[in-house]
Amino acid sequence: MRTRSKQARRRGPVVPAMAGVLLASVAVTPAHADTIRSRQWYLDAMQAQQMWKTSTGKGVTVALIDSGVQADIPDLQGQIVAGKDFSKRAGDERTDYDGHGTTMAVLIAGTGGRGATNGSYGLAPGAKIMPIRVPDFVERNRTDGNQDDFATSTAKAIRLAADSDAKVINISLGSTAHSQQLTDSVDYALSKGKLIFAAVGNTGDALNEVEYPAAIPGVVGVGAIDSAVNATKESQHGPQVDLVAPGAGIVAACLESSTKVCETRGTSDATALASASAALIWSKHPSWTNNQVLRVMLNTASKPKSGKNRTDYLGYGAVRPRIALTNPGDPGPADKYPLPDLAGSNSPSSDASASTGTAAPAKDDGSAAAASAYKEDGTSWVALGIGGAVLLGATIAVAAVVRRRRPGPGAV
Repeated sequence: MRTRSKQARRRGPVVPAMAGVLLASVAVTPAHADTIRSRQWYLDAMQAQQMWKTSTGKGVTVALIDSGVQADIPDLQGQIVAGKDFSKRAGDERTDYDGHGTTMAVLIAGTGGRGATNGSYGLAPGAKIMPIRVPDFVERNRTDGNQDDFATSTAKAIRLAADSDAKVINISLGSTAHSQQLTDSVDYALSKGKLIFAAVGNTGDALNEVEYPAAIPGVVGVGAIDSAVNATKESQHGPQVDLVAPGAGIVAACLESSTKVCETRGTSDATALASASAALIWSKHPSWTNNQVLRVMLNTASKPKSGKNRTDYLGYGAVRPRIALTNPGDPGPADKYPLPDLAGSNSPSSDASASTGTAAPAKDDGSAAAASAYKEDGTSWVALGIGGAVLLGATIAVAAVVRRRRPGPGAV
């Protein structure tokens, strides 16, 4: 989740916020390759090129609840379908007031439209994006005049997505603000067969406050891992973490620099890649329900090295859509939600097991153990083209900015 502050901008590591709406953080790192695609290490690590022979996400729409999507950028040409604008800013959902939503859309469904050098790809380039623009909570009650708080506007957006043709709902934002209305909107979306992914937040190295909607039962809370397959220091931890995905050194098209290419990090990016993974699986198995897609994602996730079924840093493991596409196993019951967080509720779709029939363990010992994702062939992620500071001779400028966003007065 990238973070933004209207009061200050700074380069460097993520700085904790006291509370509120958090968006993806961005850090400056020198470019080291001739093309943007060659810098998208996570696509190589996840073997996207091989997966795309089987599935590109075609036929699946992802509802993106965010700052809007700049639909006219080359990497998203033809990828955007009609959505909805709940903000009162100029333009509509196809106008991005922040840049965050556009980058999330590219990470999910980018097609490399900027050309061989500057084109960036999403993990599911055949999927479509339905942008749902929600207010900027820094500016709420100041410039855009929107009176809805975070929980209210997000609940409205989720309900709209639930009534749409979108199968996946991506929420790469979160807040400590919560309400029954927000919980009810999640229940409604589940009843409509949707699969909801939300970022757990970026204050894991400081406050680590629980954020919503990621912590709501029925939402898949997504944390971030780096190229060494460790939970990133800012990725929040706790029982709300269900899955993790790459969330460091993420390179994609953006709106924030002269080059229009940025390197980002955070649980926002990880959430987008988790949503894209679901789109790939659902595209190949269109008859599956949301419960079955999620169950297969859980069953094929790379487990923590500790041997535990689940940890507070990595959840049930790192998403592995390639394994889910090639060896999904039994998708299980169509009508039973596979995570245990709904087990105590009155929902008829709840199930007391995650994937193997055992309840999720209590909070773990707190150690940030590494996962072993994407290493079935013995190849480390670094060998796949990450390299970092040891690689020189940059030919493409990659811009970045650290941002923080907080909700305005009245957040609950």
